[in-house]
Amino acid sequence: MPGSAKTMTVLTVGALVLVTAYTVALGSSGWLWFGWVVLGLITIGVVATEHTPSA
Repeated sequence: MPGSAKTMTVLTVGALVLVTAYTVALGSSGWLWFGWVVLGLITIGVVATEHTPSA
């Protein structure tokens, strides 16, 4: 996994941990979960483009 894809994956997993901890401690926030889903989709896009062989 190239550097940018690995960084995005680590960032996304870290954000998931933080959003989950926030939800447990203070209650659910729809905007936080929405932001995490958007970050996850961006990460999937970065990983997909990094694994695409260039011609």
